[in-house]
Amino acid sequence: MASLYLIRHGQASFGSANYDQLSPLGQRQADVSGRFFADIGLHFGQAVSGDLSRQQETGQRVLASQPEPADLRIDPRLNEVDNEGQIAALLPMLCEQDEAFAERVKAGRSDSKQYQKVIQAVFNAWVSPDCPSLDVTASWPDYLAGVRGALEEAMEQAESGSDTVIFTSGGTIATAVSWLLGVPHDQIYGFYEPVFNCSITRLIFSRSRVSLSNFNDTAHLQLLSQQLGEPLVTYR
Repeated sequence: MASLYLIRHGQASFGSANYDQLSPLGQRQADVSGRFFADIGLHFGQAVSGDLSRQQETGQRVLASQPEPADLRIDPRLNEVDNEGQIAALLPMLCEQDEAFAERVKAGRSDSKQYQKVIQAVFNAWVSPDCPSLDVTASWPDYLAGVRGALEEAMEQAESGSDTVIFTSGGTIATAVSWLLGVPHDQIYGFYEPVFNCSITRLIFSRSRVSLSNFNDTAHLQLLSQQLGEPLVTYR
């Protein structure tokens, strides 16, 4: 059996002018994760990333510790779900339907917890079969097809028994898991919100099947936090 490791990017820069960059802590998470993988002899024969800066930098930092690092192939189908496009398309409708939600939206941009509630409502509307046609962002069926295609391509290119690493984002990982498990649309967000920075989701596969081995694992960061005396486990 071969393995596909989906690694969420390190902590990004919420609240800054450019969210799409690793924070200093995010850089540290990626660096120590890379050294950990090398120390336990986990060597990646193939490496793929979305084209977002935070995904690529995480990949580059992790691969820097590999004895013979694979070239990092870029596949935009692995980019994070388009929260901004979904908000632009669906938020006015949701605010019109719910005044209390509209008030929460006003606080969201300066409060990460409130903003996450906004993301949840918009995401659930986006994946619903009742979602209207969208012009400013991909539909859920199209996004799902892209993620599935990227994973299937990576599996097709993997050598037998090898380990492939994919550097991506929480929404992408939730999409992959929901596809594998056949999760109903109203439960998909439950796999999105809890994804930790630099967590590991592992798929094992052969020519005939693919299975979820583990989801959102942070044991390596928990161990390193204790060994190094640093708080390395974060959601946001």
